[in-house]
Amino acid sequence: HRERFDNLPEECSHLYLAAENRLQAVICIEDPLRAEAAEVISNLRALGLKRIVMMTGDNEHTAAAIAKKVGIGEYFSEVLPEDKAEFVRKETEKGNKVIMIGDGINDSPALSAANVGIAISDGAEIAREIADAADDLHELVKLKRLSNLLMKRIHRNYRAIVGINAGLIAFGVAGVFMPATSALLHNISTLVISLQDMRNLLDDAE
Repeated sequence: HRERFDNLPEECSHLYLAAENRLQAVICIEDPLRAEAAEVISNLRALGLKRIVMMTGDNEHTAAAIAKKVGIGEYFSEVLPEDKAEFVRKETEKGNKVIMIGDGINDSPALSAANVGIAISDGAEIAREIADAADDLHELVKLKRLSNLLMKRIHRNYRAIVGINAGLIAFGVAGVFMPATSALLHNISTLVISLQDMRNLLDDAE
């Protein structure tokens, strides 16, 4: 019995059953990881997320085992709902952009306090009401990719528009282009950039 007790699975929360001051049984409760969790976390890091934190109401040894499994170095165990919300508020006050992902009633205050709250769609109804819903964690990777590509497109367009307009102004001042010609070229360049922006963002990654 001692050997079995010493080898209880670390990823489970343990409930101890005693009778007459003697331990009679240990009930292991497991909240299984989503199959895609470790891969998604790795992909999000590769896409530029600087800090990924796990907060859970589970005890320390369970939290440590889960964090190790999914590749998270920073975690907090035995936290209350208000602790999660306070952590999120402090990070936003520092100027950090916070995405909170949760699936239960206990996550609702933190989901509400985050810049972006994402509730897993098979979680508690109140969490889904407060936050945007996601069926699959892979959707977070797609969302981050789209965000990165959109910002890349915005910066590219800004440089192109400023460069073209500066050139047209310079040629206009120098008398190379007539005002009507500059206006025509400006409108053509705007149309071309707009047509390019109608492409699917994910096509830029291919």
